[in-house]
Amino acid sequence: MSSLSRDDVAKLASLARIEMTEDELVNLASQFGSILDAVARVQELDLEGVKATSHPQPIENIFREDQVQPSLTPEQALSGAPAQEDQRFRVPQILGEAE
Repeated sequence: MSSLSRDDVAKLASLARIEMTEDELVNLASQFGSILDAVARVQELDLEGVKATSHPQPIENIFREDQVQPSLTPEQALSGAPAQEDQRFRVPQILGEAE
């Protein structure tokens, strides 16, 4: 079983500037041990000829044709807006830009 000691975890936490309690250090040492064991099991596999991938399944965009469908009129869409201007919602300025 691979493992990191409590002191190893404390050193890593110090390098990362993360404050940890004693209980957290002990608990993480155990958890890191489980992670290291899992990595060791993967490293034991014969992966010759296996292509490296970033995703287990192929990624494809599925496109569809745009279809015009019934929608709200600008007046209906803006009917509940507290403020509007030029058939658009008017919102408060947030970036300090000039009008």
